Amino acid sequence: VQLVESGGGMVQPGGSLRLSCAASGFAFKEYDMRWVRQAPGKGPEWVSSVDRGGSITYYANSVEGRFTISRDNAKNILYLQMNNLEPEDTARYYCARQDHSPEGQGTQVTVSS
Repeated sequence: VQLVESGGGMVQPGGSLRLSCAASGFAFKEYDMRWVRQAPGKGPEWVSSVDRGGSITYYANSVEGRFTISRDNAKNILYLQMNNLEPEDTARYYCARQDHSPEGQGTQVTVSS
């Protein structure tokens, strides 16, 4: 299993980023997928999930209305569109198979003025 996250960076409050997660080594289209994040000094926080078909999505209250999860099963890529970013969104973001721990290196998102 390989999950490679990308797309992070530093943005000002109110900015946007789109994270990508390239998956390989398993049947991507057979798994529900999720994004989790971890801020410095804090435990992991679930952010969002999507079902294997991409039609059912769930969001943490803290990101509802600002983030959008999606997937391209033909390309084996999971996405997270993040809009109206807030300093509290600063964290390392990981993608993961549902009910599995993150298996990639993550991508850092920093929101600061």
